[in-house]
Amino acid sequence: MFGLVVRFTCKDEASAEEFDRLVGETVEKIRELEPGTFVYATHRVEGQPLQRIFYELYRDREAFDAHEAQEHTKRFLGARDELLASVEVDWLELQAGKGTAG
Repeated sequence: MFGLVVRFTCKDEASAEEFDRLVGETVEKIRELEPGTFVYATHRVEGQPLQRIFYELYRDREAFDAHEAQEHTKRFLGARDELLASVEVDWLELQAGKGTAG
């Protein structure tokens, strides 16, 4: 299993709305086209209206690489930068869990 958590901070409320629209379009394609993507959960942060958290779990590194190579992911990555003030990524190493291989 391969995972990451990403914190996005949008520039302003208008950027946050556009970011959410872009995310919605992207998640539709992930559901439809990515069997190796086990979890791709997007969250708003309570009390932080410009922040979004993504929690992503993939079958393995190859499934993540396949996700990154998809046209919908490339579109998201290219369009998001103008909407964001910052991006923070934490790469995860599974220790134990429920519903996981660990």
